[in-house]
Amino acid sequence: MGRSLTDIIADLPADEQVEIEQRYQELKQDVEGLRELRQIAGKAQADIASALNIKQPSVSQIERQTDMYLSTLRSYVEAVGGRLELTVKLPSRPALTLQSLGEVLSTSAVAPNTTRRRRSVSAR
Repeated sequence: MGRSLTDIIADLPADEQVEIEQRYQELKQDVEGLRELRQIAGKAQADIASALNIKQPSVSQIERQTDMYLSTLRSYVEAVGGRLELTVKLPSRPALTLQSLGEVLSTSAVAPNTTRRRRSVSAR
């Protein structure tokens, strides 16, 4: 009869067992997709649909998408009860967290020496 994985790991040196456990915990933190994220949060598609003010089939479609706007992803993550953070990893640099992807400037936030041009539309 074959041995179980638990038995094999138990026969390894203690330092290797610790490494295996650490790697297992790291892998356990990885989420395969939005569906799994929703399930971990204990939410149903109907809950997410209600929070996003959309219909349940749209939630299913979002979960199957391979490409989407960050705003859609952010809304989905917030509906699950989380907060989206974007981390940039550059070679030979510590990880950087992006706080926003652009700024929305109000008219009072425009620099004082900046001249705004107005385009006039002439009727012909």
